[in-house]
This record gives sequence, C-alpha cells and structure tokens, in this order.
Amino acid sequence: MKNYCNGHYTGERALFRVSDASIDNCLFDDGESPLKESERLKVSHTSFGWKYPLWYGKGHLVNDCTFLETARSGLWYTNESSFQRCDFIAPKLFRRCDGISITDSKFEHAQETFWSCKRVFIQNTTFKGDYVLKDAEDVTLDSVTIDGNYAFDGGKNIRVKNCVLNTKDAFWNCENVTIEDSTIDGEYFAWNTRNITLINCKVRSNQGFCYMDNVKLVNCSLEGTTLSFEYCSNIDAEVNDVIDSVKNPISGHIFAKGIKELILDENARPGSNCNIETGGK
Repeated sequence: MKNYCNGHYTGERALFRVSDASIDNCLFDDGESPLKESERLKVSHTSFGWKYPLWYGKGHLVNDCTFLETARSGLWYTNESSFQRCDFIAPKLFRRCDGISITDSKFEHAQETFWSCKRVFIQNTTFKGDYVLKDAEDVTLDSVTIDGNYAFDGGKNIRVKNCVLNTKDAFWNCENVTIEDSTIDGEYFAWNTRNITLINCKVRSNQGFCYMDNVKLVNCSLEGTTLSFEYCSNIDAEVNDVIDSVKNPISGHIFAKGIKELILDENARPGSNCNIETGGK
C-alpha cells in the first residue's frame, strides 16, 4: 500500500485514480477532483478545500477529516465507503451514492445532502440544512439530530431511532417508514406518505398527518398538533395525550386521551367512517 503523508496537493486531479493507498495529514486545495476514480483508500486527518474530492470512488475508509465549505458537491457516485468523526462543512455532499456509513460526524451546511442515495447508515451525527436525504432509499438513522426543513422527501424504506428532527414538511411522499423513540417538531408532517409507523414518539406539527395511507401510532404524543389526519385512510393511532384538532379522517381507528376539536364537516370524503375514541384505558 502506498502512503501519502503530510502532503499539500493542488491542481486538478492531483492524485487521480490512486487506489489501495493511505493518505494521512494531508491538504487538498486549489484544484478539482483530487481523488476522483479512486478505490480502497484509507484517509485520515486530512482536509479537502476544493470541489469534487471523492467522486466515483469505492471502498474508502475516511476518519477524522474535514470537508471545507469550498469542497462542495464533494462525494457523488461513491459507494461502499465509511466516514467516522468527520466535519462536513460543505453543502451538497453525497449524491447518488450506495452503501455509505457515517458515524460521530457533523454536517454544518447540509443543504441538499444525501440526495438519491441508497443503503445509508448514519449514527451519532448532526445535520444543519434543508432537503437532507431527498429521494433516499434503505436508510437507517440512530441518534441523529436534523435542524432544517423538508427532510426525507420522497424516501423509501426508512428506519429512524433515538433522533431529534426539527424539520418542517418532514417525510413527505415517503413509503415504508418506521420511527421509534424520537422527537419531531415541524409543520405539515408526512403528507402523502404510505406505510408509516411511529412508536414512542413525540410529534408537534401544525396540520400534520394528512393525505396518508396506512398510518400507525403506538404510544405517541401529538401535543400541539392541529388539523391532523385529514383525508387519511387505514389509521391505527394510539395517542397518549390530547390532540388539538382532528379533521375529516377517512378510515381506521384513532384513540386519544382527548381531542380539543373534532372537525367532521361538509368537506369530508364520501363514505368516511373512522372510529374515534377518547378517554382513559
């Protein structure tokens, strides 16, 4: 294995297609695509200061590295790679990747990050930015915090556990979502989503849970959630506190400690027949 240590690399494609190499304590700047088309790199304590540093890569182990703001769009089309204790400052990182693991890291400007990616595992990591994980599939998050709107739009096969999501319009247009032991705060939660289960979660959402099919809630809190379940079908909801308002659900069963306002008006869908119960067990 070739070793690159304590180097400062500039110019376009500085180490193009280098593979089976160790890169430690280096700086790449002033040149695009320095490690493009590389495979099986071990990269540590290295900073990237220009665009497209790791495009079309495979099999990388990246630890304790920094992707500066000027390293935008830095990791596209890269597969089967892991990143630990990294500081991702640049936006638009990770696009159309497959088989990515992120642990103990920070995304400081995470706009449009992890778009159209598959088989993603993220643990003990924070994100700040909008449109994280758009159109992503087979995603697992554990102990992750997201501060930014429109997360997970169009995602499929998503598992979320022990997370804090401060995000407006989260989980829109998704399929097959399971969320456990998490807190979600944001308007318009999960419209147009199918097959979603929440277990032991706290959700606060203005006009959340609308236009959904196959919605299951187990021991969840919806304090501060208004105009919920409008035009939802196949609901199986167990809510352990008072819901501010429920509006025109289509079918299924809603059990809550209480509902401050139940709206069943002339705009209800024809044939709607949702069973609604309130009170103690």
